[in-house]
Amino acid sequence: MKKILLMIVVFTGIFSCTDDITGLNQNTKDPTVVPAVYLFTNAQKNVVDQMVSTSVNFNVFRLFTQQWTETTYTDESNYDVGTRTIPDNHWAVLYRDVLKDLKESRTVLATEVYVGSPQEIADQEIVRSNKGHVIDIMSAYSYSVLVDTFGDVPYTEALDIVGFPNPKYDDAETIYKDLITKLTAASAALDSGYDSFGPADLIYGGDVAKWKLFANSLRLKMAINMDDVDHAYATAQVLAAVSDGVILSNSNNAALAYLGTQPNANPVFVDVVASGRDDFVPTSTIIEKMNGLNDPRRAVFFTQVGGIYEGGIPGASNNYDNFSHIGDLLLEPTFEGLIMDNTEVEFLLAEAVERGITVGGTAESHYNAAITASMSYWGVSGGDVATYLAQPSVAYATATGTWKQKIGEQAYIALYNRALESWTSFRRLDFPVLIAPAGADEDFVPTRLTYPAREETLNATNLEAASTAIGGNTLLTKIFWDVN
Repeated sequence: MKKILLMIVVFTGIFSCTDDITGLNQNTKDPTVVPAVYLFTNAQKNVVDQMVSTSVNFNVFRLFTQQWTETTYTDESNYDVGTRTIPDNHWAVLYRDVLKDLKESRTVLATEVYVGSPQEIADQEIVRSNKGHVIDIMSAYSYSVLVDTFGDVPYTEALDIVGFPNPKYDDAETIYKDLITKLTAASAALDSGYDSFGPADLIYGGDVAKWKLFANSLRLKMAINMDDVDHAYATAQVLAAVSDGVILSNSNNAALAYLGTQPNANPVFVDVVASGRDDFVPTSTIIEKMNGLNDPRRAVFFTQVGGIYEGGIPGASNNYDNFSHIGDLLLEPTFEGLIMDNTEVEFLLAEAVERGITVGGTAESHYNAAITASMSYWGVSGGDVATYLAQPSVAYATATGTWKQKIGEQAYIALYNRALESWTSFRRLDFPVLIAPAGADEDFVPTRLTYPAREETLNATNLEAASTAIGGNTLLTKIFWDVN
């Protein structure tokens, strides 16, 4: 199992006797420079933790999409994100704990001095280059999460507190296109014949070929997101990404393997089991949908209550004992954290076909492949997969509705436990139809997070300009690609 490196090494200095006491005021216990590898590892774990977390202080996207709901305290299920300053925390993790560390990792990486024979040094230089491109890919992923959550965000002036203490907010579409350009360059430049971060890479163990697949899959997703805004651009980017190679097997999923004990356990285990609290139950929204389809994944996603699967009412004060609970597998401390998988890629390819982009195959073949990949991931037998796909309510030719409904309904189920991507799919396709809880702060399901309250104090002028540019700093303002 991959080792999670969380503790920064304390460097040992070697001192000789001297009468010079000028150095006595120096702090010899804390490192002045942290190795690039540790900064990368720390950033990597922080971003996956944030995407996997179900803490109502950090990640409420499962509640937005009504796959989970709360029991005693229902503020977040009713779309109150201000009481616990959730936008502030999400923002801070991504900028401070992820992107800042990635930037510093790249800076330190550039200063590393290699020794050995000319060939050994040349090989190390290639590995250095690979590391830099992997950092770029992780940075692009993190910025894409910020854009998909908030819209316009600081980008060109971000992470430079000295030069730009109050960074401007960049146009979200412009950021997206720049990220796609950087992902394209990084994918092309990676040398698969060499390693990158090795075991310090908690996702791919330094496997450069898999990092290429991840970068290209992220390009595919971002391009599909943009299709309703700029079809020509999206088409070109989708075709290029698919040509360069995307994740077409669960064996290439981007996932971080957690350990059995805190602080390195899966955040869902920490939030739900280790906390000793009974704060969440799955909702009637997803359970009734899966009940209607006799979906075999129910046995993994949920427990039964009274011999049936029954979900709580979104936003209501649900009695924990009266409803199904979160399935045992998801609550294992070692259960991996996914940030990109074959299931998502196949649904995106099905969308691409329906959007008129010739990626190969049919919408039906990619739709079936997506469902099959999901079923396989969750341990469903091949026979049960075939039975499920054969149902008229599931089969692509006979399922109800437009292609957006067919893909959107199945993606909603398959992206269970991938909260942000489930929310993104819902926003892009407008399916499934979700009704805001009766007591919600808003009449509709949120389409973005509001900007952090802290920004209103520290960066008010730029925040105001960004709010005006996107059409208002509300939960119902849409991200630039969400135009339908």
